[in-house]
Amino acid sequence: MPATTVVLFGATGDLAKRKLLPGMLHLHESQLLEGLRVVATSLDELSRDEFLDLVFASIREHSSHDVTDDDLREFADRIHWVPGSAGPPGIRAAVDESEAILGPDAWRLHYLSVPPKAALAVVHQLAEAGLVERSRIIMEKPFGTDLASARALNAELHGVFDEEQIFRIDHFLGKEAAQNILAFRFANGLFEPIWHRNHIDHIQIDVPETLGLAQRADFYESTGAYRDMVVTHLFQVLAFTAMEPPTALEPAAISEEKNKVFRSMSPIEPHDVVRGQYVGYRDEPGVRAESQTETFVALKCFVDNWRWAGVPFYLRTGKRLAEGARIISIAFKEPPRSMFPAGSGVGDNGPDHLTFDLADKARMSLSFYGKRPGPGMKLDKLSMQFSMQETHWAGAVLEAYERLIYDAARGDRTLFTSAEGIERLWEISQPLLDNPPIVRPYDVGTWGPNQIHQLVAPFTWRLPFERRWRDPNAMGA
Repeated sequence: MPATTVVLFGATGDLAKRKLLPGMLHLHESQLLEGLRVVATSLDELSRDEFLDLVFASIREHSSHDVTDDDLREFADRIHWVPGSAGPPGIRAAVDESEAILGPDAWRLHYLSVPPKAALAVVHQLAEAGLVERSRIIMEKPFGTDLASARALNAELHGVFDEEQIFRIDHFLGKEAAQNILAFRFANGLFEPIWHRNHIDHIQIDVPETLGLAQRADFYESTGAYRDMVVTHLFQVLAFTAMEPPTALEPAAISEEKNKVFRSMSPIEPHDVVRGQYVGYRDEPGVRAESQTETFVALKCFVDNWRWAGVPFYLRTGKRLAEGARIISIAFKEPPRSMFPAGSGVGDNGPDHLTFDLADKARMSLSFYGKRPGPGMKLDKLSMQFSMQETHWAGAVLEAYERLIYDAARGDRTLFTSAEGIERLWEISQPLLDNPPIVRPYDVGTWGPNQIHQLVAPFTWRLPFERRWRDPNAMGA
């Protein structure tokens, strides 16, 4: 793998401080990206020493790994700082300085950790600086706000970079648990044969957040929960859950199967969507007094192909909800139960579920009915649970952004979204964007507007769980 210069735009921003700078240090320390140098730039007019003080403070506060002063000093030697006023010539000079050390075969990875409005300006800066060859570019969401804007954005991007050079990032898919879905589905003879409409009743993808706006009101007012989360995250997770087996476990084949799912999705109908806004949202700084922006969305959608015909997918996400989670829940069809006596309990707790927890500590659970010990036929819902933290692999887990930076540096597009895929998702979203249902209020700390229960009926939402995830440490106490 060739050495890499990461050109980090927005290097003093929140994402850079919390995830990107600590992540790049870990990738270097772990020798996954051994030949790594960083050209960091932002609009802040800092000296190099002032920027390094910010880097050290950020890594000490946010790194999930033990970091020594020697580690920080060694990392500092790999950082080139370019204040915003230096412009494209300053960035080019810093990259040249880095590549004089790394050699002429080094690649460039441009990470645009900048507000959406600034992204295209940075792209044109890179063109002006002559930094398009031997380079890849990572872009943060949103990738447009509707079909027309997505097409316009992609057309302008393609005027500078080829599609193969563009990596549209989705940190949900960078999580081990999200990738584990592929392994779980396609590597196991136990589950692969039953992963379709004959055995699966419905699927839920649930990503509630407890967080509010965090000074992002101007961005959020122009997007809302559907554009911010569903198109860029939840639909991508849906594709991993629903895709056909790829011809090979390699990027082009996986991307093609994801795009087939998107092509098979039915348009999102407004009557299958519940929009909500938490009470107090309009009092947030920067929010319009009569804002109709949704901070919550739940919807029902369908993948209209042979495997999934008639199986509803229920998606839900929102801000200031009761708890934060990232759950995929597969509900299996229930068997006939005429043989079980009345009062046995069979069916009382709903269908069997396979649950993937996409949180940083990856877990999964399989629930099923089992007989309660003793006389008679009394059934209880039981579960088998697996946690990555209980394995000897736990220390090898890369954080989502670390994995994605590593993949992009290698040119692996498996976990990234293509222009074709994103444009198709905006296309199926158009009926909803043209005619959105009314925004309904919900209280902070709840699970959203009451209308979500009619949306999912006759089923129920899997969150909140009645049974908690088991704590293996507590069991031994």
